[in-house]
Amino acid sequence: MSDRTGIFAGDDPFEIARRWLSEAEASEIYDPNAIALSTVDAEGMPNVRMVLLKEIEADAFVFYTNYDSRKGQEIQAAGKAAFVLHWKSLHRQIRVRGTVTREEGEKADAYYASRSLKSRLGAWASMQSQPLGSRMELMADVAKVTAKLGPNPPRPEFWGGFRIHPTEIEFWADGAFRLHDRFRWVRSDKKVVWEINRLHP
Repeated sequence: MSDRTGIFAGDDPFEIARRWLSEAEASEIYDPNAIALSTVDAEGMPNVRMVLLKEIEADAFVFYTNYDSRKGQEIQAAGKAAFVLHWKSLHRQIRVRGTVTREEGEKADAYYASRSLKSRLGAWASMQSQPLGSRMELMADVAKVTAKLGPNPPRPEFWGGFRIHPTEIEFWADGAFRLHDRFRWVRSDKKVVWEINRLHP
């Protein structure tokens, strides 16, 4: 589109997203890679929570979690998810919707190994989203896992990555008098060329 210039310029939405995230890393104080991740349960009731985006690949967005958590179960049941990245310092946001696959290979192993030891042990000890009697109970479980697995625990089979393959990406930037700039990129699958439209604010 002729007026898709400046911060919106480019033919690859993943490259635009990486560029925006890089700019946010210089201006956003806390967690510029924090995304509000949305899923739905079996009844269609939505859930949303903050997680950390760990990578923008050539055609997907990747984050890591416990597969048995509520979000993990909902993602796997629906096969779809959505999220928004919002940067108050830049007055911009990116919205993404798409299908989801698991990342449980070498990349998941490498990311797990890069985490602090306490975080790795915590992943083993936490039955994420399940009822917990007390914090003392959780810390006791961490101590048991520490004694059992030692200083180099392997990645748990129930913990790994999710890769969101977008069918829709929207780039939004704040405009004067609430006349914002919005561009939506849509495609049915990654073999299809993106359709790009400017949207009303």
